Amino acid sequence: MSMTLDQLTTEALALTGKERGILMDRLVESLEHQLDPEIEKLWLVEARRRLEELQSGKVQAIPADDVFRELLSS
Repeated sequence: MSMTLDQLTTEALALTGKERGILMDRLVESLEHQLDPEIEKLWLVEARRRLEELQSGKVQAIPADDVFRELLSS
């Protein structure tokens, strides 16, 4: 049985910050052959910056369901 994207997102957001970072790195790596190397480098820098903000408590994660619900209600 396969998960929907929403189910997968919910499961991913339940991971620890470190686990989400590892998952994020793996997902980015899976796209490696599709991205321009410079763009890939910039996205990795941005992803790591965002992860550091989450781990430090500087920002709070918002569940994807909440984000999409708000976007759809606008």
